[in-house]
Amino acid sequence: MTSWPLVSHQEKALKQERAVRTRERVLNAAAKAFAVKGYPAVTISDVARSAGMTKGAVYFHYANKETLAIAVTDLFYRRIAALSDSVEELGLPPVSSVIELLVRTAVAFRDETVLQAGARLQLERQLIGARLPVPYEAYTDLITSWLARWKKTGPRDESFSPATLATVLVSAFFGTQYISWTLDSHADLPERTITMVRTIIPCAEEDIELCPSARR
Repeated sequence: MTSWPLVSHQEKALKQERAVRTRERVLNAAAKAFAVKGYPAVTISDVARSAGMTKGAVYFHYANKETLAIAVTDLFYRRIAALSDSVEELGLPPVSSVIELLVRTAVAFRDETVLQAGARLQLERQLIGARLPVPYEAYTDLITSWLARWKKTGPRDESFSPATLATVLVSAFFGTQYISWTLDSHADLPERTITMVRTIIPCAEEDIELCPSARR
């Protein structure tokens, strides 16, 4: 009876680590391709070429282009969630938290390929043969919760609706990012975002001054 050597825990850990790094490499390449070319124009060959590996290696980790789109979109929402968590940790006043989140998101859109790819995939969701998450749902809910806190100590107008204002802000922001992307490759998005907030919430000037990202 042949006795096969057992693979050590260390060897298994190294293989898993290599697999994780390879998947990250593929996802980064896919995100770059989706951001630049858009979902319909991207091929697995494009992703493999950008990642510096064979098509077979890409297919080993991701079955098709739809699977890659889902994975990049998941990265997009995890990054948005991380931005939200980082703002909550600051303990800013409610309106300042809203502004800080919007500005941090704007900076991320300007600088991070995953954010650019995720937003483009959402725009092209009807062309993707897979279900993607409902866009910006948790993001809007978080902003609504901050504005609800603000209502308790701020606006006395009974007609003021935190949910409505949150929806307006999120819609305006993602419309602004699209315009900034089209006209200036997101370079001016942080500045456009602050202007947008000043227009929608005219009383927010003091809250803007409390935002670390807005002062840079």
